Amino acid sequence: MTVAVAAAAIVAVLLLATAGIWWVKRGTRARIEDPESAAAAADAALPNFRTRGAVVGADGRGALAVGEDGRVAAVRRRGTRLAVSEVRWSALRAGPGGVLVETGAREVGTVFVAGVDALDVRRLAPEGIAWRH
Repeated sequence: MTVAVAAAAIVAVLLLATAGIWWVKRGTRARIEDPESAAAAADAALPNFRTRGAVVGADGRGALAVGEDGRVAAVRRRGTRLAVSEVRWSALRAGPGGVLVETGAREVGTVFVAGVDALDVRRLAPEGIAWRH
C-alpha cells in the first residue's frame, strides 16, 4: 500500500510541475524579434509583396512593413505565428507612445507599434507617399 501512495505522490508532483511550467509559459508573451522577421512574414503572406523596410515596436507585439511598391502591412504576433494584413496608409495613426493601426482584418485586429513615431514611418515610406498622421 505504501508503494501505491508513493507512486500517487510522485504522479501528483509531476502533474503540478507540468501545470506550473505551462502556466509560466502561457503568461510570457512571444515577441516579433526583429524587422527581418516582420519583413519575412509580410513577404510570405501578401501576394507580390517585397519588403523595402520594416520596423518593430518596442514591446515586440506589433510591426509595420513597407513594400517596394509603397504598400504597407501591419504585423502582429498571434500565438506562435505572425498575422499580417495589408492596410492603407490612412489606417496608420500616430499617437502618444506609438502608431496605432486599425486593420479591419479579424485575424489581425488592431496593431499598436509601441515606440514608433511619425518620423520612423516617414523614413519607411517611399517617395510620393504622403502619410498624414
